[in-house]
Amino acid sequence: MTNVVLVGTLDTKGVEYGWLRERLLRAGVEVILVDTGIMGEPRVAADVPRAAVARAAGTELSLLRSAADRGAAVTTMARGAEAALVRLHAEGRLHGVLAIGGSGGTSIATRAMRSLPLGVPKLMVSSMASGDTAPYVGSSDITMMYSVVDIAGINSVSAPILANAVAAIAGMAESFAAGADRPPRLGAGPRPLVAASMAGVTTPGVDAARERLTELGYEVLVFHVSGTGGRTLETLAGQGVFAGVLDLTLSELADDLCGGILTAGPDRLSAAGRAGVPQVVSLGALDMVKFGPLESLPQRVLDRGVHVHNPSITVIRTSQAECAELGRRVAAKLRAATGPTAVCVPLRGLSALGAPGGPYHDPRADRALFSALREGLQGSTARLYDYDTHINDPAFGRAAADRLHAMIGTVSAAA
Repeated sequence: MTNVVLVGTLDTKGVEYGWLRERLLRAGVEVILVDTGIMGEPRVAADVPRAAVARAAGTELSLLRSAADRGAAVTTMARGAEAALVRLHAEGRLHGVLAIGGSGGTSIATRAMRSLPLGVPKLMVSSMASGDTAPYVGSSDITMMYSVVDIAGINSVSAPILANAVAAIAGMAESFAAGADRPPRLGAGPRPLVAASMAGVTTPGVDAARERLTELGYEVLVFHVSGTGGRTLETLAGQGVFAGVLDLTLSELADDLCGGILTAGPDRLSAAGRAGVPQVVSLGALDMVKFGPLESLPQRVLDRGVHVHNPSITVIRTSQAECAELGRRVAAKLRAATGPTAVCVPLRGLSALGAPGGPYHDPRADRALFSALREGLQGSTARLYDYDTHINDPAFGRAAADRLHAMIGTVSAAA
C-alpha cells in the first residue's frame, strides 16, 4: 500500500488538509495526517494528533500553550514532526510527504522533510516558494510549489494548484513505493562515489577529471558552487557517503570572505577533513567574488575588475590582500584534516577569466595566494603539488583525478 503523509496545522489549515486527504484517497493512496497545530481546535481528525507530536519533541502540548511563545512552539512542533516522519519512514509507512502553508507551516513541515533521506518524495506548497527558499530546502531534495494565493480556503485559484500537488505527490509516492527504479542507498551502489566541485569558469578542467574518474570505476557527483551546492557537498561528505572528494573549485570561500552572494558559510572545506575522507583540493575560481546583477553591486567594489558573468551574476577580481587571506584560510582548514589530503596548484591561472590574457589574469595576486597557502601548510600532513598548467587544462584535471584515485587506493588497502 502506498502511503502519503500530510503534515500541517489542522487548526488553521484543517479544511484544506481535509480536502487534500479526500483527493489523495480518491487517487488510490492511503493517507497519514500529522497535526502540528498548537492553539486552536483541529478542524479535521488527525492520525498523529498534536499531543503526540509535542511528546515526540520531549514536551507536553499544555506546556506549549501556557508558555504562549509562538516562536518556541513552532520550533518544538517542527522537532516533533521531524521525529514522527523519521519513525514512519523507518516503519515503511511513508512513501511521500505533502504539506501546505505560509511561513510558519512551511518552516515546520520542511524541517521534518529535511530529516528524510534523499529520494523520498517531498512536496511543499507554500506562499513562500516564490522567494528565497534556501532556509526551507537546505541541502535536501524538497520540491517547492508556489501557492500563488495564501493557503486560506479552497477557491478558484487554490483548487487547481492543490489538485496538481495531489497528483504530483500521488504519482511520486506510487513510484517510490514500487521501488522499481529506486537506486541503492547513496554510497551503497556498485561504484564508489566521488564528489567534485565545479563552476562555469572551471568546467573544462573538472569535466576532464570527472571523465578520468569515471574511466577508473567511480560514480562522480558534481556540485555547482552556488552556496547551496557547497553546503550539500559538505553535508554528504560528513555523512561518509563518498570514497573521496575532488574539491577543485573553492569560489564559495571567496564569497564568504568578501561578502559575495554565493557563500556556503564558514564551514566550507571542512567536512571531508573531519570525516577522514581522502580529498584532492585545488584553488579554482578563488580569483573572483560573485555578486548579483550589475546594478546591484555595492559602491565599494565598483572600482575593481568588474565582469558581467550573466544577467544575474556579476563578478569582481579578488585583490592581492584577499588572495593572501584566502590562502591562509584554505591552509588552516586542510591542516585540520584527519584523512589523506593533497593540494594541486595550477600555476597558470585559476579560472577561465584568470588565464593568461584574460581579464582576471593577475600573477601578483595569484602568487600571494600560493605563498600564503604554502606557508600555512608547512609542517602539516597535507601534500602540495605544483602544476605548470591552467586549471582548465585537461591534463591538470586528469592528474588531479589520478592523484585522488591513488589516495583512495591507499586508504582501501590499509582498511
